[in-house]
Amino acid sequence: MRYREQWISVQKVISRWHNTAFSRKFLLYTNIGISISLSMLGDTLEQSYERYKGDIVGWDRTRTLRMGISGLTVGIVCHYWYQYLDYMYPKRTIHTVIRKILLDQFICSPFYISVFFLTMGILEHKSWEEVQEEIKDKAVTLYAAEWTVWPAAQFINFFFVAPRYRVFYDNTVSLGYDVFTSKVKYKKKQNSDTETD
Repeated sequence: MRYREQWISVQKVISRWHNTAFSRKFLLYTNIGISISLSMLGDTLEQSYERYKGDIVGWDRTRTLRMGISGLTVGIVCHYWYQYLDYMYPKRTIHTVIRKILLDQFICSPFYISVFFLTMGILEHKSWEEVQEEIKDKAVTLYAAEWTVWPAAQFINFFFVAPRYRVFYDNTVSLGYDVFTSKVKYKKKQNSDTETD
């Protein structure tokens, strides 16, 4: 009986936290927190794999922190982008969902990728020319990957998921993409490091 009462208390705490975190007042902060956490987790998973393969020696905490900060900027972009789409196209018809997917792929995805590289360039103290070069070298790879994952994922997001959970769903699906983003972002740097050794 005591365990049942404790379980009910835990459920109440979780329910209160959920209602607060996903409320209109705190949703932006929740979405940013989710984006930061999962971006850092994605980079940590990628680095663990790179350590396992012997590509790197130790965990680069600065790299993970930078990926987390990029998650902050991207979290803000996604939060307001989804609000905008839901405001402009509130219905859940097939036609509306397809329109949202196309807008997401043709407008938000390139913008999102550019914001990511711009944020990382600022954090890495790169010049504008270096940021542009990195976007030219790596953005196409990330954008092509977006087309393989996101149209189907966003169909589910826009058709079935409640608006306040869109960024949460997006980031959950994006965890694998975050691992890939980290791999693409740091691939050239690692290759150049190994060449100098």
